[in-house]
Amino acid sequence: MKNIGKIAWQLSLLLMLLLPASVSARSDFQQWLDDFRPVAGQQGVRNSTWDKAFEGIAEVDATVLEKANYQPEFTTKIWDYLDGRVNPISISRGQLMDRVHDQTLAAVAQKFGIKRSILLAIWSMESNYGAVLEQPDRLHYVPQALATLAFADPKREKFGRTQLVAALKILQAGDVGVDQFSGSWAGAMGHTQFIPTSYLAYGVDMDGNGRRDIWNSIPDALATAANLLHKNGWRSGKSWGYEVTLPAGSAALEGQTKLLSEWQQLGFSRPGGRGFPRPGEKAVLKLLAGKEGPGFLMMRNFFVLKRYNNADAYALGVGLLADRLAGFPGMAQQWPRPPGSLNAEEKIELQQLLQKRGYYRGEIDGNPGKGTRAAIAQFQQQEGMAPDGAPSKSVLLKLRQ
Repeated sequence: MKNIGKIAWQLSLLLMLLLPASVSARSDFQQWLDDFRPVAGQQGVRNSTWDKAFEGIAEVDATVLEKANYQPEFTTKIWDYLDGRVNPISISRGQLMDRVHDQTLAAVAQKFGIKRSILLAIWSMESNYGAVLEQPDRLHYVPQALATLAFADPKREKFGRTQLVAALKILQAGDVGVDQFSGSWAGAMGHTQFIPTSYLAYGVDMDGNGRRDIWNSIPDALATAANLLHKNGWRSGKSWGYEVTLPAGSAALEGQTKLLSEWQQLGFSRPGGRGFPRPGEKAVLKLLAGKEGPGFLMMRNFFVLKRYNNADAYALGVGLLADRLAGFPGMAQQWPRPPGSLNAEEKIELQQLLQKRGYYRGEIDGNPGKGTRAAIAQFQQQEGMAPDGAPSKSVLLKLRQ
């Protein structure tokens, strides 16, 4: 008997060694789901909801973990980030959406006190006016994505657990079905990309059909975004901030809060020497590209925008795009781009020329991603250039020939 037990133990050990790592990982994930099920139940998630949510789900979503390591608003140079989001294409699409959804925007703006240009800018920044929802490679099944983060990403374990419970409550309430329960790798959902806890806190049934459907109802999605801003202290009729020219020694003042009148006395002014409409209001100095770039005096509404996404680049992008959609001119000063780099308009032209020559088949969006860079590298190789795939003046000039 002792020998049989020893042999059985050896065989089981050998079997474990021979099993693919994926089988072991799948088993561990299933065990995690089994362990977390009663935890969700203690927070009000019914067993029937859990069964519906995880029917057929046996593995983590590996692409979630890949994407979790890359967040462009925190890792990309500010000018590159903004070029891909505040450009002639996003502006023209926003102007079109303004006309198409005129009545909805007017109703939401009146109810919540948020300018329609701000709502359009958020819609653009979050989902490219809903276009992202038509791209399956960008979407994930929300319960699986959040369970993946909770199980396999130590940095986001708490986030994943909290958001998963909230997501299951959304499913339980009947606002969305399993077949449409899609979102980003982090569980951000619908046209205006709300994470589940924020959805539960701010979701609005603007179209009156009994469901808060930010996936399919544009009125619901825009009203939910407006409600978030409203409840976090948005000041109706006030600016998010101002671009300013910097006097000598500005870097030492970065991050400080002063009245606009005090900033003006220190030599700060809007481009062209213009003053500030409300000199008695407070503002914080932000130098998002260092002392060589343009400065910004940020008002309270800028920090309300950061309740949507905590990156300065994101809030600035919303503000700048909203200004353009409201009919105001763009930035007056230039970012300190490296020599040979492209601006927003040139990036669009680069994509157009690559497409015309048959190298690029993707979307013309002014945001050179993997597809654009692969096309550049192919063109460079064909032309005897070093195939680094970088969008640059030298590549653009060669394409123009």
